[in-house]
Amino acid sequence: MTEFMLGVTSSLAATAVTVGLGGLLSRRLRWWLLAAVARLSGLGVLRVHRRQDDARAELSGEISRARWLRVMVGRGNELTRDGFAPLWNGGGRPPDFVRVLLPDPGSDRSSPAASPEAEGEGPAELPAGSRDGTAPGGAPGDGGSWLGRREEELISLDPGFGRGLLTEQVLANFHYLAEATRDRKNTEIRFYDLPNLYRVIATDNLVFLTLYQGDAHGRHSPCVVAHRSGALYDFALRIFDTAWESARVPGGAPATTPDL
Repeated sequence: MTEFMLGVTSSLAATAVTVGLGGLLSRRLRWWLLAAVARLSGLGVLRVHRRQDDARAELSGEISRARWLRVMVGRGNELTRDGFAPLWNGGGRPPDFVRVLLPDPGSDRSSPAASPEAEGEGPAELPAGSRDGTAPGGAPGDGGSWLGRREEELISLDPGFGRGLLTEQVLANFHYLAEATRDRKNTEIRFYDLPNLYRVIATDNLVFLTLYQGDAHGRHSPCVVAHRSGALYDFALRIFDTAWESARVPGGAPATTPDL
């Protein structure tokens, strides 16, 4: 037991020293120290950005050279911005495939209104109650869906975030993406109905993992960048692949995953 306590104490002391030095050193040196520690631990962490927005430039560069792309987002606003624009407007070398997971805007699978049209032929109806303050699939504020639960968190911290707004934003981003990729067979979109707790953007080289905080928007939450030879990269892909297998295709079509 004594040896165990000494080991724990020394580990905590080493961590404290590393963090303390990191606060005094340059960003580049802090990243180098973090990468060295991550390499020893096997996690494969390269950088930790305090805010997701701080990783935007790095993410944009990585997307431009990616061979493939897996994207699991909390609402999908970034999919309509400059960093992803080359994927939709044909700029640069197109990736072999792009898979996008958006939160399911309607938990009632039996309702036609909960299944936006996959073909983009006209706007899909919003889930019942998305404009009148009722969370999709439940009563007002009952957290009837995972998206509804995340919305409750955002309402509590942002006075401009009205009920139903998150669902509307997800649907707007879906319709944009469906139209932008109408003729692109290398892009698939599905809806996941799982806890809205993180954002995963993975390429054949890196993963950008944002850990959503209950008291902050995703863009203000920390973002971890890890490389493909580490355990965190493998774990993030496992998260995505598990969600992909259980996700539904917009329009209610059965989900099928082709061999890659």
